[in-house]
Amino acid sequence: MIAIIDYGMGNLRSIHNALDKVGGNPVIISDSKSLSDADADAVVIPGVGSFGDAMHNLTPFSDRLFDLVDSGTPLLGICIGMQVLFDRSEESDAAGFGLIKGDVIRLPDGVKIPQMGWNELTIHRDNLDSDMLAGVNDGDFFYFVHSYYCVPEDKRVIAATTDYGVDMAAVVEKDNIHAVQFHPEKSSKKGLLILKNFVEMIKC
Repeated sequence: MIAIIDYGMGNLRSIHNALDKVGGNPVIISDSKSLSDADADAVVIPGVGSFGDAMHNLTPFSDRLFDLVDSGTPLLGICIGMQVLFDRSEESDAAGFGLIKGDVIRLPDGVKIPQMGWNELTIHRDNLDSDMLAGVNDGDFFYFVHSYYCVPEDKRVIAATTDYGVDMAAVVEKDNIHAVQFHPEKSSKKGLLILKNFVEMIKC
């Protein structure tokens, strides 16, 4: 079972339907007790919106989320769900989870903010050979909606980047933690492929 955290931000039905379509068993979890009671094989933090609101709404889930990550349960963060995995964001005084060391900073001056639309990936297989990106190639397009981007301290966790006025992390992975800045559930066949790969990783 894949637990999708409902913390009041984002269209959960889209990610639920996408995971179901690729053979996952997604369940939307709306409170910390349900997450504690669930026998989750993986956890997804989706969402759109602001960093501060996301962290405020995720606080009730935090203890269980840390327990699951510590136990080796795969975690997938999407969009703001990626950003909250980092230490801090320029968008808010709220602290992030700190599961990946680094900052979240605003997109540079001179580009349209928020970035909203399709952008291509550059895969960094010299950093790590990502199972989640199997079948994804340089130049494949994915759908982004964001005003801030993640800057990991350790560049080796970057599995793919995209260029939008700056070369920024689009996919990061560290042990059982996986995160994407774009929305795979809105990214057509290649987005579904990434979710399918994530599901297959869980089944292994």
